[in-house]
Amino acid sequence: MHILFLTHYFPPEVNAPASRTFENTKRWVDAGHKVTVLTCAPNHPRGILYPGYKNRIFQWDRSEGIRILRVVTFLSPNAGFMRRILNYLSYMLSATLLSTLVAEVDIVVSTSPQFFCGMAGLWVSLLKRKPWVLEIRDLWPESIIAVRQVINPILIRFLEGLTTLLYKSADHIISVTHSFTQHIAERGIPGERISVLTNGVDLAHFQPVSKKDFTRKENGHRELAGKFVVSYVGTHGMAHGLETVLLAAEILRPYDNILFLLIGDGAERETLLRKRNEAGLENVLMFPQQPREKVPGFLALSDACMVLLKKKDIFKTVIPSKIFEAMGMERPVILGVAGESKEIIEDADCGICIEPENPQQLADAVLKLFNNPGLAARMGRNGRRRVIEAYNRETLAGIYLDILERVSKVQDKAPEKACPSLSV
Repeated sequence: MHILFLTHYFPPEVNAPASRTFENTKRWVDAGHKVTVLTCAPNHPRGILYPGYKNRIFQWDRSEGIRILRVVTFLSPNAGFMRRILNYLSYMLSATLLSTLVAEVDIVVSTSPQFFCGMAGLWVSLLKRKPWVLEIRDLWPESIIAVRQVINPILIRFLEGLTTLLYKSADHIISVTHSFTQHIAERGIPGERISVLTNGVDLAHFQPVSKKDFTRKENGHRELAGKFVVSYVGTHGMAHGLETVLLAAEILRPYDNILFLLIGDGAERETLLRKRNEAGLENVLMFPQQPREKVPGFLALSDACMVLLKKKDIFKTVIPSKIFEAMGMERPVILGVAGESKEIIEDADCGICIEPENPQQLADAVLKLFNNPGLAARMGRNGRRRVIEAYNRETLAGIYLDILERVSKVQDKAPEKACPSLSV
């Protein structure tokens, strides 16, 4: 089977969608299938090309047996609504037109958000007359409405209409959370066309190692030595509410041995840096985005890992992938996310759940783990046990492949098949 996978993000970019797509497609290649990933030249999140890449009309690449077709886009940092929309639209157009370079495809998969990548999957599947699977990693436009990137009611109705069109056009929908399925079903999608495949973790890449043993091998980052390190590794965006960390650090300023570590990039990073410096918070370290292969090392240097989002109802439906990475490393999770994510942490007894955007509760959770190393160790072991049982990327990729094989056997789309009408 030849799988054509459309994604806006792919390694060497470092974010959840890039990692999820790479880890799945690598396993599909290992299972004997042909995979072509149609993506951009790597530039996320600053809109600056990674070394060794150019923003050509198209360029071929290869990684771990995966064929990669990188297409030209309007480069834009992960900040500023209109520039990002231009970036997304340019990908949709380039991916659709240049998909003609990929021959003998059996099935098309596209992942959303970003929304226009999902839309590109629809056009490509119609051009190639092949089944199309739409992966939903976040509800759109609800997620951008929640952070007030879109407030115009007419535009919101239009985007909601486009979303419904995508749902109805897809031959199958894969949701990364159970919470999304009700929302999708409310758009008139029958349950048999929806599957839930959560995020997971590559257990070979994220393996537990004691902080003491890792520190002996690690020559750098001496500023972390002797500290109780509470880390956040990931995007510093408008949705994450990381100012809560700075406020909690202010509360815990008297504790010399507690250190907050923020690693990543995004639209809010410069603002967070400025606020940290203005407040003189020496107990907050901020490192730039790190290569994917270094993330387990930073988690190994951590005593607890934070997973935070803003206090919005829409975020009750998401499950951040960094939860599973911390669990895989046997690190307790401090979770500031309500909903399905909270259920995972509580059921596994692998961390402490706090109210989103509550700095006092965050500070209290840090102190609880700081003062109870036995509790932190037990929660870490519980987390590792749970991801082995339910969130192993190897198992999840196999289930995903089974779905694609089943859908690909459906009769090819007829040329005259039309998209559902858009109702706004």
